[in-house]
Amino acid sequence: MDDNHNTIERYERGWLTFGLVMVVVFILLVGYTLVNQGGTVPIGVSRIDATKVRTQGEFANPRVEQVGNEYVVHMQAFAFGYLPSEVRVKKGTKVTFYITSPDVVHGFNVQNTNINVEVIPGEVAQVSTVFNRAGQYQVLCNEYCGIGHANMISKIVVEE
Repeated sequence: MDDNHNTIERYERGWLTFGLVMVVVFILLVGYTLVNQGGTVPIGVSRIDATKVRTQGEFANPRVEQVGNEYVVHMQAFAFGYLPSEVRVKKGTKVTFYITSPDVVHGFNVQNTNINVEVIPGEVAQVSTVFNRAGQYQVLCNEYCGIGHANMISKIVVEE
């Protein structure tokens, strides 16, 4: 009976050790990715009255502003589009997006980047990135927002 008990105990200890090692490896990989791969977590930086997004404040005139060697983009996501519908920036510059919605939840997903923001009415989301490659980046809504959802696209043009 003791041999069987020791075998089971050794077997359980092995699986517990394996599980613990896997948890530690997972935590280290996530931490490494966030620190070294430019991972940014989009956050709501402020609240805004969703009913007044189109008429008052900084989002009444969606725009791209160049501030020194950086760009600031104030953007609206609405059914079924984005304003501004095209954003032009220079390669290698920092771009900070401030995004909100006047109607329903939308997505702001920039293809071939790690930018993926949930745009919630009444909240201003902020995300920053540096585009290191010139070209066109398509922006898609990845939150179902109604019948025209599939046509809700925009683009970011990164110039040399």
